[in-house]
Amino acid sequence: MVSNSDLLYLLMSRKPWHSLPQPFYTEPDVYRADLRNIWQQDWIFAAPSAEFPKTGSYITLEIGEASVIVVRGADRVIRAFHNSCRHRGSRICAAHKGTAPKLVCPYHQWTYDLDGKLLWAREMGTDFDPSAHGLGLVHCREIAGMVYICLADQAPATDMLEAQAARYLGPHDVANLKVAHQSSIIEQANWKLVLENNRECYHCSGSHPSLCVTFPDDPNLVGADDSTTSNMGRAHVDRCEAAGLPAKYLIDPSERWRFVRIPFLGKGVSYTLDGKAAVSKRVGNVPFDNAGTCLFFHYPNTWNHFLSDHVLTFRVLPIGPQQTQVTTTWLVHKDAEEGRDYDLKRLTEVWTATNDEDRRIVEENQRGINSPAYLPGPYSKVQEGGVNQFVDWYCRAMHTALMGAARIAAE
Repeated sequence: MVSNSDLLYLLMSRKPWHSLPQPFYTEPDVYRADLRNIWQQDWIFAAPSAEFPKTGSYITLEIGEASVIVVRGADRVIRAFHNSCRHRGSRICAAHKGTAPKLVCPYHQWTYDLDGKLLWAREMGTDFDPSAHGLGLVHCREIAGMVYICLADQAPATDMLEAQAARYLGPHDVANLKVAHQSSIIEQANWKLVLENNRECYHCSGSHPSLCVTFPDDPNLVGADDSTTSNMGRAHVDRCEAAGLPAKYLIDPSERWRFVRIPFLGKGVSYTLDGKAAVSKRVGNVPFDNAGTCLFFHYPNTWNHFLSDHVLTFRVLPIGPQQTQVTTTWLVHKDAEEGRDYDLKRLTEVWTATNDEDRRIVEENQRGINSPAYLPGPYSKVQEGGVNQFVDWYCRAMHTALMGAARIAAE
């Protein structure tokens, strides 16, 4: 059994600019600590609001043992509830997504309104108070067309994120897009390896031939300041900013989230094999086709690409110590029609291939880490600064949570 003190020791034993000690990727006790200290405390990306096009549209999410319903109400507000009936605890919604006029428990048919209020429970006696038995509320926020949930009793503030998301993502009008396609894959690897792989493109030229048609793998393309930004990146940022399109590298003081807009290679304007637009209708009020892509990550579970012709969202959810679900959603202009304004295969083929390539990479990484020969290795300070930044963030978050738990235990 890995105790909190063991975890603190392991965190402090990590060498700077090195991968984590083996237990962080393999041990069930560490996985449970991740769930308890990060996944049940932070804001988690649930879905783009386009997944809730009408009243009663819902999805369900599993975060460890916590099952959550996210649903759009009759008042158009998106809310989240614990997927557990207030009668005897049965799960209410078994499907991953759907549409329902009411939320009805399949066990004894207790019926809840879309705002969580209990509407009907048969034969409960005259002293039963329905108002005291509504669904358990989960914190839920829609931020620039992106829906987040938080399982903590007290959710962290989102004011700064909301302000910057409005600036960087607002031009893409995400709330008024529609879902063109969605895919979910299971990667047989710890969730941190999935995030680590995303945070670098050191592997891209050797692993992602279709992505590299337009996506640049230069780690200095757009940096935190002009001194670390290439001429190509600086010219793109200046051009976008002059047109009113926020593009400069911006990272949260806690390093939990970041925005930056980067150019595509050559004359590329989208993630397609020929570099041309995948969708003929431009999204939102993006001023030109070759706006590159606005890259937005939010730890612990999402990275996203905002292009001139479509938007890609990625959601990571841990399933087990060495199993992770990755869901990709392609969003297009709400009036775009398949077959007229876009070809679905052409729109999705680059990232469908890239996701499968990443799955194989990450699974081989996990298999190698499982070896008794594994030792933490050094990150490239040229290519893997993003990986180190994520791992540093994870270590700080875990250390803070574990020290807080130790103080409470000592009181």
